Amino acid sequence: MTSYVAVSPDVKAHGAEYLDQEVVVHDNLVTARAWPDLPAWMREFIKMLKA
Repeated sequence: MTSYVAVSPDVKAHGAEYLDQEVVVHDNLVTARAWPDLPAWMREFIKMLKA
């Protein structure tokens, strides 16, 4: 999963693997770091909806 870098300690503390990437897809979850990554997030989300 990815998120704002400032939130990464919380993500890790709750057992998730944090990846500093534009977008991360895991099963039916699509995450992005911040609003500049929204185009990549939307691409992956639309792919998921079409599947």
